Amino acid sequence: MTRRKFTSKFKTKVALEALKERDSLSVLAQKHGLVHQQITTWKREVLSGADSVFEGKAKSKKTELQEKEEQLLKIIGQQKVEIDFLKKALS
Repeated sequence: MTRRKFTSKFKTKVALEALKERDSLSVLAQKHGLVHQQITTWKREVLSGADSVFEGKAKSKKTELQEKEEQLLKIIGQQKVEIDFLKKALS
C-alpha cells in the first residue's frame, strides 16, 4: 500500500475548514477520507505558522525586487561596455 500525498492547497483547505469549526473533526475526516488526527496536525501547523505568513511576504518581495534591480543594472552595465567597445571599433 502506498502513502497518499496531499498538496499544500488541499491541506490548507481542510485545515481552514477545521478552524471554522462548522463541522466536527470526524465529519471532516469522513468527508475528505482522512483520519481526524491528520486534520488536527494540519490545523496545528497552520496556527503555528500563521504569524510567519505576514513576515515572510514583506521580506521576500523586497529581496525579489532587489534581485530584479541588480539583474537589470548588470544588464545595463554589460550593454554600456558593449556600446563603448563598438564605438571604439567603428572609429
